[in-house]
Amino acid sequence: MDNGMDTRRTTRALATEAVHAGRDDLAGLGLHAPPIDLSTTYPSYDSRAEAARIDAFATTGAEPDGPPVYGRLGNPTVARFETALARLEGTEAAVAFASGMAALSAVLLVRASMGLRHVVAVRPLYGCSDHLLTAGLLGSEVTWTDPAGVADALRPDTGLVLVESPANPTLAEIDLRAVAHACGSVPLLVDNTFATPVLQRPVEQGARLVLHSATKYLGGHGDVLAGVVACDEEFAGRLRQVRFATGGVLHPLAGYLLLRGLSTLPVRVRAASANAAELASRLAADPRVSRVHYPSIGGAMVAFEVHGDPHEVIAGVRLITPAVSLGSVDSLIQHPASISHRIVDADDRRDAGVSDRLLRLSVGLEDVEDLWSDLDQALGTPSARAARSEAMAQG
Repeated sequence: MDNGMDTRRTTRALATEAVHAGRDDLAGLGLHAPPIDLSTTYPSYDSRAEAARIDAFATTGAEPDGPPVYGRLGNPTVARFETALARLEGTEAAVAFASGMAALSAVLLVRASMGLRHVVAVRPLYGCSDHLLTAGLLGSEVTWTDPAGVADALRPDTGLVLVESPANPTLAEIDLRAVAHACGSVPLLVDNTFATPVLQRPVEQGARLVLHSATKYLGGHGDVLAGVVACDEEFAGRLRQVRFATGGVLHPLAGYLLLRGLSTLPVRVRAASANAAELASRLAADPRVSRVHYPSIGGAMVAFEVHGDPHEVIAGVRLITPAVSLGSVDSLIQHPASISHRIVDADDRRDAGVSDRLLRLSVGLEDVEDLWSDLDQALGTPSARAARSEAMAQG
C-alpha cells in the first residue's frame, strides 16, 4: 500500500525516529496528527486494474501501489505504525497483527507452508508461546534445547529457531549473535518484547525476525492489543499473505494508538528502567527476598523470588496492580506459575527457572519511593516481621 511516506533510510537518533517515523508525510498533507482511516473497503471503478493489483499481491505479498483495496489486506493507519516500527528495529518492513500470538502463529504458518514445520526453541518463553509449540496446535514440532545446543538440534525440516531475550519471566539473557551464527541459514526469531528497540535491536546481532507483543511497551498504556513482526521485505510479503488469508488483522484505532505510543517509547523505557534498577537493588538487599533477576541490558522488568508465600505478596499490594501483562505506564505484578506460565507443564516450567516462589514485576512510571513503600508493606513490614519472630520465639 503506498501511503505516500518517504521510507528512505536516514541517520537519525532513535528518539527522533520514535517521534517522526511513520509521520514524515504529514506536513506535506497539511496535517499534524496522523489520521485514522476506519474504512473496511475502498471504491474502485477500474475492476481490471483492481484484479491486476490483487494478482500481484497473491504472487508476492507486496503492498499494492495506489489506494487501499480492502481492510483485511491493509490499512493506511496500521501501515504508519508498521513503517515506524521497522525504522526503530532497523528492518526493511514490519507486519502488524491483532495480537502477539497471532503474529507468532503467522510466522509458524509461513514456514509450515514451505514444508518446514520443525522449530528449535529455547526456554523460557512466554507461556502461551511455549504452549503453542508444545501442543503442536499449528502442526509444528518443537525441539527444546539450551542456546549451546541449537546447532545440533537443527534438522533438514527446521524452519525456525525461536528465543526470547530477556526471557519471560526469568529475564534470562541469550548471546543472540552466537545463536544467530549457530542457526546457519535457518531464520532466527527473537521475541524482543521485554527489551524493545530502545535497549536491543536483534537484527544487528544476526536475527532475521523480531517479534513484539505490541500490547506491552510499544503501546505502553494498557489499552491496545496487538502484535508485530519486523523483518525483511521478502518475509513480510509472506506474512501479509497469511494475515489476509487468516484474518488476524490489526484494527486501525489500535494502529493509531501504537503509533502514538512509539513517540514516547524511549522516554518511557528509560524512566521505567531507572525505577526498576533501583527496586532490583533494594530487593536484592532485602532478607525477605531469596533471589533477584534483573537483565544486564537493563529494562523495566524485575523478577524476584521470596522466602515467604508469593500469593500473600500479590494479595498485599495496594499501589501496584496485581494483573497479567506488562509494559504499561503503571506497575503490574503477577505470579507466573499461577497465570502467565500456568499452561506450561509444571516440570518444564521449573526446569526453565520459573519457580513457584517467583514473582514478575513490570515497573511503571510512578515515583520509586511510592513503589518501594508498596512492595515493602506487601512483603511484610519490619514491625510485622518482628511480631512473627516474637511469636515463633514464644511458641
